[in-house]
Amino acid sequence: MQCETERIIQLQHFKFKPDFVTRRNTRVTMATEEQATSQPLFKNISGDLDDLEATEIESLCVNCEENGTTKLLLTRIPFFKSVVISSFDCPHCHYTNNEIQPASALQPQGCIHEVEIRTEKDMDRQVIRTNSASVRIPELDFEIPGFTQKGSLSTVEGVLQRAVEGLEQEQPLRKALQPDVAVQIGAFIEKLKNISRPFHLVVNDPSGNSFIENPLAPKADPAMKISHYERTKEQCQALGYADSDPAANGDAPPAAVTNDDVDDDVAPPEEVYEFAVNCSNCDAPAKCRMKPINIPFFKEVIIMAMACDACGTKTNEIKSGGGIEDKGRQITLKMTDISDLSRDVLRSGTCSLEIPELDFGHEPISSQGGKFTTVEGLLADVKGALHRDNPLVFGDSAAAPGQNSMKSFIDRLDTVIAGDLFVTIILRDPTGNSYLQNVYAPETDPEMTIEDFDRTEEENDNLGVTDMKTENYVGQEGDGAQNAPAS
Repeated sequence: MQCETERIIQLQHFKFKPDFVTRRNTRVTMATEEQATSQPLFKNISGDLDDLEATEIESLCVNCEENGTTKLLLTRIPFFKSVVISSFDCPHCHYTNNEIQPASALQPQGCIHEVEIRTEKDMDRQVIRTNSASVRIPELDFEIPGFTQKGSLSTVEGVLQRAVEGLEQEQPLRKALQPDVAVQIGAFIEKLKNISRPFHLVVNDPSGNSFIENPLAPKADPAMKISHYERTKEQCQALGYADSDPAANGDAPPAAVTNDDVDDDVAPPEEVYEFAVNCSNCDAPAKCRMKPINIPFFKEVIIMAMACDACGTKTNEIKSGGGIEDKGRQITLKMTDISDLSRDVLRSGTCSLEIPELDFGHEPISSQGGKFTTVEGLLADVKGALHRDNPLVFGDSAAAPGQNSMKSFIDRLDTVIAGDLFVTIILRDPTGNSYLQNVYAPETDPEMTIEDFDRTEEENDNLGVTDMKTENYVGQEGDGAQNAPAS
C-alpha cells in the first residue's frame, strides 16, 4: 500500500491537459511492489512492449462526458530526455487524444534553433518541440506562440501541416461571423500551404529541450544556427519554476554581501569569494563561489561554482582574469604519445576545436562557458556534446546513413580517447584566452605550435569589439558639448 501511495504522488507531479484530468471513478493499475522497487521509473524506450509498463487511469471524456481510459507511459528516449507519453481513448464515442510532455529538468539556458529550408529533403528534417517552444517563419511574418500547442515529435513539413490545420479549424465560424477576416486567413493558409523555398524556420524554446535534426552530424550544418540565452523571470514563471510572489521563490533581490569578516581591504588570493545569486534553473537564491588562480606560463583565471539547495542544480565555469587579447590565438598539438591525453587544457567559451584526421570541427559552446580539463576530458566532452546536440541521429528511428556516419565517427573518437590513434588537436580562440599545457616549459614544445592571428570583422562584431571605443571618447564628448548650441 505504501508503494502504491508513492507512485500516485509521483504521478501527481506531472501536469496534464483538462481532457486527461481524472474527475471520478479513478482506478489506477499499478505494478507490484517488487517490480516498483527493482525497476527504474523511466525505462529506455524500445520495441519490446513487454519491457514497458503503461499506467492506466480511468478518466472523464470531454467529448461525451462518459468514462474513458488514459494510458501513461513514463519512458526515456536514449541520448535525449525523460518524457511522459499519454494516450486517451473513449470506448463510447471513440474520441482519442495523445500527448508527449517532458519530464526532465530545464536546461541551463534557453535555446534558439534557426534552419534554412532550401530543398524538399530539408522538409523531412525531424523536429522535437516541447509545449513551451514557439515556432516562427520570418518570411511570412508568422509565429506560433509557446504554450499554445502540445509537445510533438514531427518533421518540418509536419509542423507546417499542423499550423494549417489549426488555422482551418475555426474557418467555418469565421465565415459566418467575420467574413472579411475569414477571407484574409484563407489567403494566408494558401500561402502557408504553397510556401516557396528557401525560407527559415525558427524554434525558440526557453526550456532548452527542443531540437531540429542535423542530417550532417557530426559535421556542422551550414544551414542551421543554434544560439543560447538566459531565461527571463517571466519565462521562468511560465515554466513553473518561479513563484509570482517575489519573496517566495527567488524573485526578490539577492541578499547583500558584506565583508565584515574580512580584516584587510583586499582579501588574500587564497580566499574563496562567496556572493549571492539566483539559480539559473529555478530562480531560487543560491550562493556562487569564486576563486582566482594563476596558471604557470599563462595568466590568471577565475574559477566559479554554484550549487542550488532548492533544486540541486550545480554549475561550474572558468573565466579569464584579463580582457580580450589584441590578437586571437591558435594552438596546434600533434599527439605522439598516450601521455598527451593528460595535458591540461583551458578552453574558453569562444574557442573552437578541430581534428583534421577525423574531418571534424566543433564550434564554440558559449552556453557552457569555459572549462579547465585535459585533452582526454576535452574529447570526452565532444563525444557527450554529439549525443546531446544530435538526439535524432541515435535510436531506432534514426535514418541509416546518418546513424552509420555518426557511429563510425564515435568509434574513431573512442580510439583516440583510448590512446590507440594519434591525431592533431587545433584550438582556435579569437579572444586569445585558451591554453594548452606545454610539458617542456619553459623550453619550446616540439609537438605544439602557437600562432597569433588578426581577428576577422565578424569575430570582432561577435565579441562586441567593433562597437567598443576605449580611446578619446571623453574628448569627443567634450567637443560635442562645446559645439552644442547655447540654450
